[in-house]
Amino acid sequence: MSFVSKLDNLDLRLLLELVRDPRAQVSELSELLGVARNTAQSRIRRLLRAETLRRSGRELDLEALGYDVVAFVTIEVSHRELDAVIAGLRTIHQVLEVHEISGRGDVWCRVAATDTHNLQAALRSVLRIKGVIRTETVLALHEHIPYRTEPLLERLAQRSADT
Repeated sequence: MSFVSKLDNLDLRLLLELVRDPRAQVSELSELLGVARNTAQSRIRRLLRAETLRRSGRELDLEALGYDVVAFVTIEVSHRELDAVIAGLRTIHQVLEVHEISGRGDVWCRVAATDTHNLQAALRSVLRIKGVIRTETVLALHEHIPYRTEPLLERLAQRSADT
């Protein structure tokens, strides 16, 4: 049995609130979710131990949530329709982030899916957005370095200490 199948409604609501506000205190979360403080605290500890919730409190392990497929999609867009395309991408729940880019293509997005069929459905939704000309999709095989900002902050702190 995968960990995702062990997540109940309370776990999912707790994760959602932590993503919305990673600095939320356990007492706030317990009040918001209508559970005892100890219940909220033990659930958070369990999610951290299982690495479903990463140390930052905002980043989640997508695979632990059942989203085993991550893809990077480059989209060529009719420039007059760029704003509409971005608005359309915002409505697709599997789209995690969107960037306007230079080079080949106009927009880049990261998409999460439960399997290749779910990814195909997401890509078809992207292609149905008015203004999308074509897409190119690359699958992520393994995450070696998760999104991070610590090295940047460490470098800035070191420079600041040196001056």
